[in-house]
Amino acid sequence: MRKRVRRRWAASLGSRALTIGALAGWALTGWSGPAQALDVRVLITSGPAVTVAVLPVDPAVAAAPASSALSPAPLAPAASVPLRQSWQVGVAGGNLTLDGRGTGSPALYLPPAPGSRVELGGQTYRGGVLLRVQNQGVQAINVVDIEDYLRGVVASEMPASWPAAALAAQAVIARTYVAARINPAKPYDTCATEQCQVYRGVRGEQPATDAAVAKTAGQVLAYGGQPAQTYFSSDSGGYVASSDEVWNTPLPYLVAQPDPYSVSAGGPGAKWSAEVPLARVGQLAAGYGVRVGTLSAVEVTRKSASGRAQQLTFRGTGGSRTLEGAEAGGFLRSLGAKSSRVSLSRRGTALQVTGAGNGHGVGLSQYGALGMARAGYDHLRMLGFYYPGTTLDLLAGPPGAVGQVDRHSLPALALAPAGEGQP
Repeated sequence: MRKRVRRRWAASLGSRALTIGALAGWALTGWSGPAQALDVRVLITSGPAVTVAVLPVDPAVAAAPASSALSPAPLAPAASVPLRQSWQVGVAGGNLTLDGRGTGSPALYLPPAPGSRVELGGQTYRGGVLLRVQNQGVQAINVVDIEDYLRGVVASEMPASWPAAALAAQAVIARTYVAARINPAKPYDTCATEQCQVYRGVRGEQPATDAAVAKTAGQVLAYGGQPAQTYFSSDSGGYVASSDEVWNTPLPYLVAQPDPYSVSAGGPGAKWSAEVPLARVGQLAAGYGVRVGTLSAVEVTRKSASGRAQQLTFRGTGGSRTLEGAEAGGFLRSLGAKSSRVSLSRRGTALQVTGAGNGHGVGLSQYGALGMARAGYDHLRMLGFYYPGTTLDLLAGPPGAVGQVDRHSLPALALAPAGEGQP
């Protein structure tokens, strides 16, 4: 709950002083009480100057202002702004400026309030905004309730036309993903691009994905009392990869296993192929320090448990060389491969690249979730399959805000092998 905001900008005494109060007070709990508010700080844009606008309260939100642990004097009356108000925010002498006037502070903050909206980089976002000096430029950080944040994420990561069960699974893993990254010691928790999770704010919201967020409100996956690392990709290509084989980080709930529903969904990345002239392959290989004279062949000489290439061997008139691990994966991407679950063969003067899947393949496969939804599985079964051994918990506010923990284990789901050979 948040206090009514007052009618002036808030200048912080330090870059962290305005954000730690509420963001530090979150915890994982069980099912015995309602989820409490949790704000997320999302880096939206940065540059020498940023235009910020405060918009009228969303008329669809009919809620009275309430209290918050974040209570410095605000930038503007976010809970009662009748008209759009905008400022050009720049930097002078290490401090922020508003329309060219000095503020005497390196950070300004407009707390979120029920129905509050801001415009950053020409796009509308729910919540408030934190502005801070960074490298003589301005960072604009949207501070938004996690559930409102998810409304701008889920439809940006999965088509809103997909079945409700798949959308619910995406909502849970997106919520867990960002909850695991909330860190008051950092200036922001996540970004709005593919490097984190795609977040488009209000323009990314859709009724079907809003319903999925509401249906799963507060739900997160946990392991050992902490948010799980809920990585996901577009299509596993019939076999989920482990975190160990992809990033050398073994996690007991991110394991290699057959994924027949990614195959049955028939997504655009399920099977694919490409031909690359050998001369071009040799040029790309040279960029990775591989020089074998006139190239004659490239082979996958070691695969992971999920059938993904871990070692490539190049042969030519000057001998043979190998690439391994991340370099092997980077080289395959340079060839246009959608994943590293590939086979390679020579076809005349070209290298034939045949593969399955799209993305790293760790955790939930989005097309696998689509296939499972079509087969009648709910989101709990999907999560239990892609993150075995995790529990379904609720996010809450300050520790102790809800009653006794009563975590629920996810239902196990044994699936038959995909029936697909290694590509």
